[in-house]
Amino acid sequence: METGSGTGQHITVFARWSPHLTWWPSDIYDSHLRSIAAWRMYSGLENLRGPQRIDLSDPAWTWAGERRGNQGLLTALLCINVLHISPWSVSRNLMLGAGRLLKEDGRLFIYGPFKRGGAHTAPSNAQFDATLRAENPEWGVRDIDDLNVLARDAGLTAAQISPMPANNLVLAFARPFRQNRSNDTKERTYGN
Repeated sequence: METGSGTGQHITVFARWSPHLTWWPSDIYDSHLRSIAAWRMYSGLENLRGPQRIDLSDPAWTWAGERRGNQGLLTALLCINVLHISPWSVSRNLMLGAGRLLKEDGRLFIYGPFKRGGAHTAPSNAQFDATLRAENPEWGVRDIDDLNVLARDAGLTAAQISPMPANNLVLAFARPFRQNRSNDTKERTYGN
């Protein structure tokens, strides 16, 4: 599932490139939901589901998807260029939702510009951050260390970091499992 799918162009390409996966787009804005629906209809892709409204400012956000096998748990969540143009609570709520909604060993992938250890990774990101904060003081380039704290609190691993073009990164968080042995029986429980 993608949170903050925007116009739907990216998720349509992802669905075309990976026909073996079912893609669930979402956004908060009606204009984006209409655009996603139009891209879906235009593409004719069977693995691209209809858009749904998800508001990441709600700490209890959820999704409406297929409910078989894993009781509606997601294999992966994707969030592209959202965290820096939203309040900090959206970052927190995204992590909390991932902790609730990802199945065992599920992944949360976040793409965008980030700080590392409190420092910008490039002068252009520092300028971008200043522009964002001038437009809205609740916005800004987020620090990976702060996101790792949110991830830990939501029961996720620390980010695996992959560099991308234009001073962006992909952060990959996972929902781990633990194996407890009780009377020679393995029981899997989610880590905290």
